[in-house]
Amino acid sequence: MNLEPVAQDLSVRTLERYILKYEQEELAAKVMHDVSTKLVDLLGIKIDLQRLDSTHVFSHMADLGRTRLMGVAIKRFLAKVKQYDTDGYESLEDSLRQRYAPSVHHLFGDTGKDKDSRRLLRQQVAEDMLALVQRFAEDPAHHNRDTYKAMKRIFYEQCEVEEEKVSVKEKPGGNVIQNPSDPDATRDGHKGAGYQVQISETCHPDNEVQLVTSALPQTAVESDSEALEPILEDLKESNLLPEQILADASYCSDENVEKAANAYGVELVGPVPSGSVAEEKVYSLNVDDFDIDEKTEEVVCCPAGHEPMSSVHDPKTGKTHTVMPASACCGCVYGAECPVRNKGGVFSFNHTAKDRRTAGRRREESTDAFRERYQRRSGIEGTNSGFKRRTGAGQLRVRGAPRVFQAIYLKITGWNILRASVCAKMREIVYQRASMAILRGYVIRLFALFGRNTSIRGPVLPFKQFRGDFTGFVSLSAAA
Repeated sequence: MNLEPVAQDLSVRTLERYILKYEQEELAAKVMHDVSTKLVDLLGIKIDLQRLDSTHVFSHMADLGRTRLMGVAIKRFLAKVKQYDTDGYESLEDSLRQRYAPSVHHLFGDTGKDKDSRRLLRQQVAEDMLALVQRFAEDPAHHNRDTYKAMKRIFYEQCEVEEEKVSVKEKPGGNVIQNPSDPDATRDGHKGAGYQVQISETCHPDNEVQLVTSALPQTAVESDSEALEPILEDLKESNLLPEQILADASYCSDENVEKAANAYGVELVGPVPSGSVAEEKVYSLNVDDFDIDEKTEEVVCCPAGHEPMSSVHDPKTGKTHTVMPASACCGCVYGAECPVRNKGGVFSFNHTAKDRRTAGRRREESTDAFRERYQRRSGIEGTNSGFKRRTGAGQLRVRGAPRVFQAIYLKITGWNILRASVCAKMREIVYQRASMAILRGYVIRLFALFGRNTSIRGPVLPFKQFRGDFTGFVSLSAAA
């Protein structure tokens, strides 16, 4: 049955029930998968080249500082105590009750802005939290409340107790509650509190439009380096796995490059993360200049063509120890640039398979061919910006991981539909289907007016013969 949006009403309770069902069964992810896969197939999008990046998403919550975070948790708990246990609330110290009596927006408004005042306030709030956690720890009327659990969790995330003395942690990390109203949100050190979404997008130059092929919502604290395998697994299940995927340095550890190539047959293209081995002296001699057997990791000869005295690979440590003849190294013209070093009259050096691969990747990064190949990755920054601006994903109106993740999936779906709508091929498909719908409407109307046994001159064409254009309809009209 079809319902007209204006003529029909839907109960709010029914709508909320189906929204909850939608969340619990994680249908938004399936919708995004089905729509994206269908659009890629319908538009003939080439998927063999894709790019990967993450973008930050804020949920509908305030970004609280650490002192205000602890204060809000205390205020929310005290409000419940006052509501359900008046005697217990009145038994608390009057100074403590008055400290958290103002509204959330005016909490600690009378505190000075200087560093010492803020430090003393934070210490006072931490001591108040400890007192409340201990005071109601054994009270069955309160210790099972969500407000108590949130306050207790925030206390042990932000503070520590040593010999009954409480102190605020210097750096609690990012995997902590950011606001009691959204306990699932975490913090990224650079982008702030909230969530993030990993996005994989096509970027083949022959595509008229580029579509998102996979999305992975996460909390903000999740590392980009850990997101590669789930994205590749999702692409594999959708039959959208690319031949190459472009990503920034945070994804391109040696482990990820090897895993993508060996487990999924995907070439991961991107810079070597800073701090990796062989980062310096890109143009000097390094392990990449040695002739090394990749199967055994043993050195065949050095850059000058000299064979080693010995080259032994240890499978347990993964290191290969190579000893070069002193006669070859003493007078070598590459001595100042070569990684072989003289230690007690023995010329040797150690390397691992990771050292070899990383040195080769760093050498490749310095070439114009790599820069030209990698430049298409930057296009995903425009996708991230446009996606958040057009769909409102930058500041969501929901809280909590289930609703945030559902909203992200649906907005990604909407973004793909928007991108597909500007494609000439999609406009042609829509036009053809609209024309076909009009044609069928005319035919049904004629059958309704004249029936199948009428005095219409000429043959009456079967309905299934009408395809794509108005030829059949024109013939029938001419016969009539």
